[in-house]
Parts: sequence; C-alpha cells; structure tokens
Amino acid sequence: MSKVITIVQARMSSSRLPGKVMRTILGQPILKLQLERMSFSKCCGQIVVATSLNPSDDIIEKFCLQNQIDVFRGDENDLLDRHYQCALKYEATTVAKIPSDCPLIDARIMDKVFEFFMENNLDYVSNLHPATYPDGNDVEVFTIEALEKANRDAKKPMEREHTTPYFWENPHLFTIGNISWERNIDYSMSHRFTLDYIEDFNFISRIYEELYKINRNFSLEDILILLDAKPEIYGLNSIYAGVNWYRNHLEELSTIAAHQTKNI
Repeated sequence: MSKVITIVQARMSSSRLPGKVMRTILGQPILKLQLERMSFSKCCGQIVVATSLNPSDDIIEKFCLQNQIDVFRGDENDLLDRHYQCALKYEATTVAKIPSDCPLIDARIMDKVFEFFMENNLDYVSNLHPATYPDGNDVEVFTIEALEKANRDAKKPMEREHTTPYFWENPHLFTIGNISWERNIDYSMSHRFTLDYIEDFNFISRIYEELYKINRNFSLEDILILLDAKPEIYGLNSIYAGVNWYRNHLEELSTIAAHQTKNI
C-alpha cells in the first residue's frame, strides 16, 4: 500500500535569524502558518515536522504536540538521514521535502509537483532544478527507494546536509523530472519569498498582513499582484534576491552554475 508523507525540516538554531520558525506573524508562529498553507494541498498526504535532537529544538516538539502535529526528531546536521529515518517511522513510500523557511508556499504548486511525480513514475521530481518559481516555493518529491539509496551512498558533507543533491548530481542512477513555472519566465533570482534574514521576515509579515484575512489560502498570483500594486513591499528584502545555499558549494555541484546564485 502506498503512503505519502511531506516532511518539513525545522530548527531553532539558524545562524542568520535564530528561532525564525517560531517568530510570530498575526499572533501565530510562522511554522503554524506554513503548515496551514501546506494543508490545503490535495496530494501531500501526512505532514510531519522533522526537527533535531538538539535541546534548543524542544520548543518545536512541544509546539507540535500541543497542536496535534506529527513530529520526528533526528540528527541535527545529517538532514539526509533525518529525512530517511522519519520516512521509515511513518512507513512512507513517497516522500516530499519542504523546508520550514518557505512560509509562503502555495499548495497549488505543491500539487503540480506531486501530480507530475505520480503520473510519470519517476524517482525524483522537483520544481527547483532548475528553479523558475520565486525562491521559497521549493517542492521535492521522491520514492522511499531513492531516499534509501541516497542515504546509503551519499558521502559528501554537502550531500548529507542538504538532503537531495545526491539525486541531481547522479542522474545516471535516478530517473529525474522538473516542473517549470507555467508563466514560462524565471523569477528564481529576482523574487525572494524565503525566510533567512530579518528583511525576509519583514517582507513575509507584510504579505500575511495584506492577504491572510482576505483568503488564508492566498496564491502565488495573489502575492505577485500585491507586489505590483505595492512595490515597496518587494523592496523590503530584494537585496537578498538570488542569495541561496548554492553559493557556498559551486565547486562541488556539477549541476549548478554560477548564475543560479548570488553572493551577499
């Protein structure tokens, strides 16, 4: 019997914005708002927050238990193993990975990736390799068999920390697919919806303040319409547009080019 789980990796020890997932917007923790948005997905299956065994993450486990949210705790630095052990615990056959720094994730985009994965019988599908959606709409879906192989064979610290590079870097070992934005344009380097800096928090807060009370399941298109109407919101974190973790590993990543990231 098949079972889908969507794993949200979360921690308190962010070096750039400590405790970011439990910062509040409209009186609610950001993590709770993101999980609510993800719950609108028709395909995501069981949502599980995967945090670490570090005592600083006790607050995340407590929050999950208080809100009837499934939670798993695993290795702090080996995210690949944390995802694999979480998938085993919940007996998953299909696993999705969504970071907790994507509080503006659109469930409609999630479902497009899931549906493509299900219709094409692939090992791994994402919408970020190459990316075209605004940064912060990251969805990756893969089979438990592919995850098991990656967890067994991936050796580089970068592969262990970031969970899925082993898939991209070994296309001869896996069948891989990618979803591009239907707009047929690339906003991945120009529009930043992810949470890593205080400027990102200010940007995301404004989006929620403007749109959440109108429609809790506001869409990517709703956000873009708002940014066109109020460009000052776009400017709140535009200095970091295009900045992502790739910049620190360009010498190790054969499938990522320098134009796909930016240094601060």
